[in-house]
Amino acid sequence: MFNAILIEKTDDLQSVSLKQIDETLLHDGDVTIDVAYSTLNYKDGLAITGASPVVRKFPMVPGIDLAGTVRESAHGDWKAGDKVVLNGWGVGEGHTGGLAQVARLKGEWLVPLPSAFTEKQAMAIGTAGYTAALCVEALVRAGVTPDQGEVLVTGATGGVGSVAVALLKKAGYTVAGSTGKASEVDYLKQLGADSIIDRAELSEKGRPLSKERWGGVVDSVGSHTLANACAATRYGGAVAACGLAQGADFPGTVMPFILRGVRLLGVDSVMAPKASRMAAWDRLARDLDPALLDVIAVEIGLGEAIAAASDLLAGKVRGRIVVNVNR
Repeated sequence: MFNAILIEKTDDLQSVSLKQIDETLLHDGDVTIDVAYSTLNYKDGLAITGASPVVRKFPMVPGIDLAGTVRESAHGDWKAGDKVVLNGWGVGEGHTGGLAQVARLKGEWLVPLPSAFTEKQAMAIGTAGYTAALCVEALVRAGVTPDQGEVLVTGATGGVGSVAVALLKKAGYTVAGSTGKASEVDYLKQLGADSIIDRAELSEKGRPLSKERWGGVVDSVGSHTLANACAATRYGGAVAACGLAQGADFPGTVMPFILRGVRLLGVDSVMAPKASRMAAWDRLARDLDPALLDVIAVEIGLGEAIAAASDLLAGKVRGRIVVNVNR
């Protein structure tokens, strides 16, 4: 028996609790992992609160991320004692996930824990930070260079935004962080933001085209914010879109794309191939100062995760939440 957050559903009513369960509740996989840390992402908040129907099977252990040690493996890439990281692949939605002391997963979903990070640090990064690295990789591959102007990061105090700010600054870009939290200016500057934009400038309906400002954008917000970011992107610039904190709609026009050659780059972290995952983690290991993770992340115990999920959706959380599943 081991501790886990368990989401159950009776008729149309969802309930969530910290329970002791056994391995018969875990879904099939060829690698069994003793989990050390998990984390809370926006999608975990949706799953735990039931605010959006992201969970596809019940009962479900949520948690789209984990870091831990392989206990048993029938997969050729892994052996007992290996340190591994899991991000995405529908875990915590359609396959039992990381908010538990034990997980059973498919070996092809795993990547090795980078030597630059501890298990706790890897979960301070989590899917949010790994997604931020995918976005930076996308901008670099699109040819966005530091001399093309500022790079805007929307939702900058969130998990994706916080890591994106730090990675972009390390890569030599001038970074503008957008936030609605005036109290977090010092936090963003500590991460590397050169300027702070009030999110109110971006969150309402804007013009089809605005004055050119951004060489590139990392957007985790969507809706009007994404449309306005595109409208102010410089000729030939690129926008990496990875989230929908404001909404899933895109109330913009084709003007930035057909008049300025702006490229809108969709970034998916859930089903990204292993090569992309490894490139993202390599960038994180190379460019993210581990000391910043102490600024970005706060640690909680497994029993605190349910309440923290509600705070996350309510916008009360800065940076990242690391879950010590053994606490």
